[in-house]
Amino acid sequence: MQEAKSEIVFENLPVINPEIARICESCKINTNSQIIAVKVNWNDTTKLNQKNTGSVILLLVPDASNANEGKLFRQVNNTEKPLTGYYKLADDESLTLVIKSGDTTSEEKLWFASDNLRMRVSSLTHSGTLNTSSFTTEIRMGVPPVKTSEAANSTSN
Repeated sequence: MQEAKSEIVFENLPVINPEIARICESCKINTNSQIIAVKVNWNDTTKLNQKNTGSVILLLVPDASNANEGKLFRQVNNTEKPLTGYYKLADDESLTLVIKSGDTTSEEKLWFASDNLRMRVSSLTHSGTLNTSSFTTEIRMGVPPVKTSEAANSTSN
C-alpha cells in the first residue's frame, strides 16, 4: 500500500487552444465536432517525501450516435503523437478510459462514491497478461458539498 498526497487540477481547454489545435491536426480530428478537451496537472508527494509532477491533455471525441462514448486521445508531451483509445460514460455515471499502445493496454474506471469522494481502478496489461493493477480513493478538497435542500431550492428558483 502506498500513501500519497496529490493536488490535481482539471482545466477545460477550448478547441482554439494551440495545444488542442496541434493535436487535432496531427490526429485528423474535425475541430467542428463536439470535442471535450481537458488538461490535467498533478503534483504528488508520497509518504516518503518523493515528488512527482506532470500533466496530460485528454481529448474526448463523442460518437455521432452516442455522446456517452467515443474516441479518446491522450497527449503526455508535445514531442510524441497522442495515444489513442476510447471512453465510455456508463448509466451509473462511471467513466471508463482505455488506451492501447502496441501490446500494452491501460484501462481506468473512475466514479464518485459521494460528492467529494472519487474512486479509481486501473490496470495495465501487456500481451494479454495483467502487469499492474491499483485501487485509489481520492478526496476532493476545497469544494464544499452541495446540500440537498440548497440544490432543490436552486432548481426551483
